[in-house]
Amino acid sequence: MFRRILIANRGEIALRIMRACHELGVETVCVFSEEDRGAGFLELADRVICIGGAAPRDSYLKSDRIIAAAEVTGADAVHPGYGFLAENAAFAEKCRACNIEFIGPSADAMRLLGDKAAARTLAKKVKVPVVPGSDGVLEDEAETVRVAGRIGFPLLIKAVAGGGGRGMRIVRDKGGLSTAVRQAAQEAEGAFGSGALYIEKYLERPRHVEVQIMADNHGGVVHLGERDCTLQRRHQKLLEESPSPCIDSRTRKDLCAAAVKLTRVAGYSSAGTVEFLVDGKGKYYFIEVNTRIQVEHPVTEMTTEIDLIKTQIKVATGEPLEFNQRSVHPRGHAIECRVNAEDPDADFRPCAGFIEKFRPPGGFGVRVETYGHENCRVSPHYDSLLAKVVVCQTTRTEALSCMQRCLQEFTIEPIKTTLPFLRKVISHPNFVNAKHDTGFVERTF
Repeated sequence: MFRRILIANRGEIALRIMRACHELGVETVCVFSEEDRGAGFLELADRVICIGGAAPRDSYLKSDRIIAAAEVTGADAVHPGYGFLAENAAFAEKCRACNIEFIGPSADAMRLLGDKAAARTLAKKVKVPVVPGSDGVLEDEAETVRVAGRIGFPLLIKAVAGGGGRGMRIVRDKGGLSTAVRQAAQEAEGAFGSGALYIEKYLERPRHVEVQIMADNHGGVVHLGERDCTLQRRHQKLLEESPSPCIDSRTRKDLCAAAVKLTRVAGYSSAGTVEFLVDGKGKYYFIEVNTRIQVEHPVTEMTTEIDLIKTQIKVATGEPLEFNQRSVHPRGHAIECRVNAEDPDADFRPCAGFIEKFRPPGGFGVRVETYGHENCRVSPHYDSLLAKVVVCQTTRTEALSCMQRCLQEFTIEPIKTTLPFLRKVISHPNFVNAKHDTGFVERTF
């Protein structure tokens, strides 16, 4: 087991990793920016070290400073969490070249599956269905026009790197193509350091279903069931649940088998998520792999009772998985709602500032992941995610009832949050009856 792990992240995911490390008897080092100096989440770390200014490009995206911090503090490994450098293959390589283990997949596997264009190529090779689209990265505008003509409108421009809906644009006709490509490239460059793009056929009203994978360095690959991430706004997930209420047992079995096959062929290890779109006829299409732990990982932890962060750490030390496919039996129904510091009445404008009143919900089967507390400051420089409310009950109906109660109970003042919006969404008949799709929020609200 590692003696000391450096956490290259902030907020709720930094807290989540710290807690797992401490339960394993591992010391923690947490890097922070000047903006986060004095933040509450740093108090649980055994040691903290400042790595730069407020903007991510001056701190949390500075790989050399993070590696230097690991060397200075004697850390054996780096856990990147999600976002920032979590899917940066070059960073993983630099860590390992400095004899610091990167808690995640190999750089080769990350490049193969984390690059959306390369992952599509591999999926087609192993006969996992993919959405029709470009064969690789778009080289120039002429190629973009040619490929768009081949696959037809509407289409979806997507960034090769990163995730979270950044660098994505829906294009419904040729007239909007050039502007969409330029905007997507600029957004992707700013968020991920790469403006590379590819395009896919845009599927109308699909469901978004993903499979959680965990793999070790000994050939063991296990899926931990699926999560339904259909409830989205502008490609940003608002709510995740497991199991998916929209697929049958046969589709579930096929999706999970396809996810295992793809990750095994890639020689993948650590936690990963294989994402699919499912159309109204139950036909599924691979879209991408997230080569990291995800925001919604607690949903799977609640239904499987497997600690994904601890498992990631153990796999990184070279240990084989402590479970196999036959021993994984998801139970109950889990739902996660993301609570963001945003104003739903002002086009979801981020709301920075101090929290004066913070009362999270509780009760049987309830889990809250957050860095928030009274007198906590929400920074304008980082993602607006403030808290995740996760519930797990015997049935979906019971889970929805529990979540509705939790969202009513959760109090955050005076800053604006998405709590009122989430209360309306999960009470809508189309969501309650699982009749929603990825465009439900835009059409309905």
